[in-house]
Amino acid sequence: MNTGTRQGRFEGKVAMVTGAGSGMGAAVARQLAAEGAGAVVLADLNRETASVVAKELPTGRAVALDVVDATAVDAAVEGVLREHGKLDIVVHAAGVDDPDVKQWIADALVDGCRIRVTDRLADTAWRRVMSVNLDGTFHVLRAAVRAMRPAEAGAIVVIGSSSAFDAPVGYPHYAASKAGVHALSQAVAKEVVASGIRVNVVAPGPTETGMAARTPAALRTGFADPGVRPYATPEEIADIALFLASDAAANLVGAVLLANGGRFTT
Repeated sequence: MNTGTRQGRFEGKVAMVTGAGSGMGAAVARQLAAEGAGAVVLADLNRETASVVAKELPTGRAVALDVVDATAVDAAVEGVLREHGKLDIVVHAAGVDDPDVKQWIADALVDGCRIRVTDRLADTAWRRVMSVNLDGTFHVLRAAVRAMRPAEAGAIVVIGSSSAFDAPVGYPHYAASKAGVHALSQAVAKEVVASGIRVNVVAPGPTETGMAARTPAALRTGFADPGVRPYATPEEIADIALFLASDAAANLVGAVLLANGGRFTT
């Protein structure tokens, strides 16, 4: 538990976390439970990894969920409502990157060649990133809003990316997907605040997750700037997400909080 954790901040709240089997999602789920959440539903494409985390939590339960499947997302949220009668908090951390493209970029850097991605990028690679990151966010937002509107209360936090701002060379599909996530979340936020629902975004920079572990060394070296903070921990990003989900952020609506350790500002 982080030293900044506040006991009871989410006392009795019912929360759902996507991408909760590892990384930032797992860190969020652990902190929600540590801060008094009455129920934490850990949703992940890999139910086994989510179950491992859920077993650590007194109020945790794991479910298998592919956010690309709109019907499955609706069913998962409806299941929470049937079991608990409400849904107070949703933190959407599920997402993907493109390890193959990362390797292309790293190879070009090592060989001193120009980076070539756009003209080599297959439709399947584009659709995979867009369908998980952008379509999946829409599915989760829609289901969460449907669940929260009747109660006229709720907090939704989406994990975006600083890549939406600096648009890294050779990463067009990922940058585009996350820029779409930010715009989608902000548009929904302005709509649903009238129903008592707050939507906000965390935009992390490099963070020590499974995605980072698969990043080739040549790319990781590029982030090793002594003038900025090192890679964030999942717990540091979770702290920001839970601040946005808490009553302390009551006046934040449609915010995109850049958490990139000082690599750039907007």
